[in-house]
Amino acid sequence: MAAEHPNLVAYLRVSSEAQDTQLQRDALTEAGCVKLFEDKVSSRKTDRPGLGVALEYLRSGDTLAVWKLDRLGRSVKEILTLADELHERGIGMRILTGTLAGSYTPTGEGKFFFTIMAAFAELERDMIHQRTMAGLAAARARGRIGGRPTVMDTDKLAAATARLDRGESATQIAKALGVSRATIYRHAAVVTAPDQS
Repeated sequence: MAAEHPNLVAYLRVSSEAQDTQLQRDALTEAGCVKLFEDKVSSRKTDRPGLGVALEYLRSGDTLAVWKLDRLGRSVKEILTLADELHERGIGMRILTGTLAGSYTPTGEGKFFFTIMAAFAELERDMIHQRTMAGLAAARARGRIGGRPTVMDTDKLAAATARLDRGESATQIAKALGVSRATIYRHAAVVTAPDQS
């Protein structure tokens, strides 16, 4: 779908430094975006400097493009406020993927459709959060703690401790047990052996 305005400006966001914007970057570049702004910050944070710079950069006749609706804002109200502000400034909005893919105009049926889709995006995020919290609570009730499962069972821990007591290095023990050296340091009660690998 061709851009409706000559200057298509992209905004990208991921929720943490560990995540990568490449998927969004590729799609937005392919769509014809001439300038890209990004944030690596949780949607729960209010400070998004990349979005702020993008909004300052945009001029009447430009279009702000996002890969997916949930990349733009934290709530229905925030997304609608931003969309209305863009419209008042003569700036269009384009969403590349999802049910709402296409251009947004905050009038008539378009505004109603946008409101419904933004509400679903917010509802989906809240449901994921609630399911995660419920899962963690259920695990805690069964005596388990959320997160990655441990690779050290009681047998491996006993073997690691005995090997450390015999003077083996953490690297040798990790190799023998098929775990990382960091795992040995984390789980062994006392790490006294010097690492000579």
